[in-house]
Amino acid sequence: TLVQTDKSGVALEGYDPVSYFTEGKPAKGAPTIEATFNGALYHFISQEHREIFEKAPTKYAPAYGGYCGYAASIGKVRPANPLLWSIVDGQLIVQHTKSAVELWEQDVTGNKAKADKLWPRLVEVKAGQKNPGDSLLGKSVLADVR
Repeated sequence: TLVQTDKSGVALEGYDPVSYFTEGKPAKGAPTIEATFNGALYHFISQEHREIFEKAPTKYAPAYGGYCGYAASIGKVRPANPLLWSIVDGQLIVQHTKSAVELWEQDVTGNKAKADKLWPRLVEVKAGQKNPGDSLLGKSVLADVR
């Protein structure tokens, strides 16, 4: 697996993944209410949200391991900001910067299709690396994959 976490292993900088869907915005979860999925800890604003997440973690955990959706669409792994988000086809997608949001929004359907296609290969190449992020200007490690 390849999931963006902090040094404590917490995903989404502690934001409750369920809140994006139920509250329509990110809400900071409590460290005392947590669940683990794909090796990452998720925090929740309530026990109810934790239970919702545990019943369907793939529905609520962010796409692309919580890394930038736009970066994934161009074959890169970049950290993401949980406050730059959208829900596309029922999936939470977070982005690296406002510029990434703008590039993503130019072709949401096409970019998501590309990210969905490239993500399994990115996981294969990057999983287990201490710092899996790519440089902003560097060439995609998947440049030869189409």
